[in-house]
Amino acid sequence: MSESGHVLVGGAGKKVHILTKQANRHGLITGATGTGKTVTLQILAEGFSEAGVPVFFADVKGDLSGMCQAIEMNKHVQKRLDVIGIDDYAPKAFPLVFWDLLGKLGHPVRTTISEMGPILLARLMDLNETQEGVLNIAFRLADDEGLALLDLKDLRAMLQLVAEKSNELTATYGNVSKASVGAMARRLLVLEEQGADLFFGEPALELSDLMRKDTDGRGLINVLASQELMMRPKLYATFLLWLLAELFEDLPEAGDLDRPKLVFFFDEAHLLFKDAPDSLIDQIEQVVRLIRSKAVGVYFVTQNPGDVPDAVLGQLGHRVTHALRAYTPRDRKAVKAAAQTFRQNPDLDTEQIISELGVGEALVSVLDEKGVPTIVERVLVRPPASRIGPATDQERQAVMDASQMGRKYDRGVDRTSAFEMLKRRRDQAERLAEREAKREARRQQQEQRTTSRSRKTSSRSRRQSSGEAFVKSAARTLGTSLGRQLARGLLGAIKRAF
Repeated sequence: MSESGHVLVGGAGKKVHILTKQANRHGLITGATGTGKTVTLQILAEGFSEAGVPVFFADVKGDLSGMCQAIEMNKHVQKRLDVIGIDDYAPKAFPLVFWDLLGKLGHPVRTTISEMGPILLARLMDLNETQEGVLNIAFRLADDEGLALLDLKDLRAMLQLVAEKSNELTATYGNVSKASVGAMARRLLVLEEQGADLFFGEPALELSDLMRKDTDGRGLINVLASQELMMRPKLYATFLLWLLAELFEDLPEAGDLDRPKLVFFFDEAHLLFKDAPDSLIDQIEQVVRLIRSKAVGVYFVTQNPGDVPDAVLGQLGHRVTHALRAYTPRDRKAVKAAAQTFRQNPDLDTEQIISELGVGEALVSVLDEKGVPTIVERVLVRPPASRIGPATDQERQAVMDASQMGRKYDRGVDRTSAFEMLKRRRDQAERLAEREAKREARRQQQEQRTTSRSRKTSSRSRRQSSGEAFVKSAARTLGTSLGRQLARGLLGAIKRAF
């Protein structure tokens, strides 16, 4: 629920709100499994939507798809309303847009290889330092030769080109190992098996389509179907980090507005930081710190505050902590650390209460008008106005059919890019080589025919010389004895005739 620039979180005697003008100061929702984190995400998304703020989140369990339907009132909902003191509650559905990287439970979400960039792509492919260097060379070569990298087949074609030109590239860009290229090609096969070939391509997602409102002025709630995506945690984390980075790079500076342009919830946030190198964590911290000036609020959702690095944790002004269990020494240390992140309330033993909170209860601290954290309060999280639980297949399909995004994104486009251009080059080179081979074959055949004729002519010349010699010899004979004999015989016959 939202009114006059406030998003109601909950209460119990005292209501606690997030001020929309402070919502871009980011936030953190933590708690053990089953303590109510998902419902808290739901009610905050509802509140921001009603305040005219678009929302994006990943639906990890599928429970949040039911927000497209109104909740059914029951005695438990009414009891909580009475305890908190809410008298303007009304069940309602919210405007949802379903997205899915795999294109099954929502409109396809795509980006290009170029937009993803070598840093995030290297993490997605789990490359070592040497392989990442080769990947950077492939991107640089694509830029130098004007080759667009849109999908995985484009990247595979570029890696093939890098391998073919490895000796030449080593002198220009640095050492290129064919073994590294081969290992990277195998990683691409793994990505394809995980469905990444559906993610890379066009039409690429336009960020403006995530920041739209419905005809009533409510912010659209963009829901990324993530049930299957969570089976590919690196793809899940890399995609959300890419989206966050794109928002940071593309949105103009906005300063302090009365409400954010977008609120971004990052569920299962520990996956973002798991096994991430320090350089990447530094970049994440920088994005989180600076993106608020672009009027974007980022809210991390995870089981334990310790899942978020201190550098990032220090940027999160709004805190909602559900029950944390302390079964082990490590758990107890985490509970103590979580309690210390709040501005203490002298009337509450924060460390003790964290382990005693019931389902739907939370310790909450928000930023006041001046951006100062309020003292921590123990509250009952308000009940959502939309359904708790998943939408049916028919309800989901009805929402997708009514969305304008289907006409724009449902059908993929495969335009000319690096794969096609390099294939065209190879085909042309093969045709030229074939023509040259034919010309060479004809030339050799001509030479052979010429040589053969020369040999025949030489042979005939030799035979003619022998004949000539015979004729000359015969002529000489006529001029000697044989010639004389013929003369005498003839004259003698003539003589005899007379």
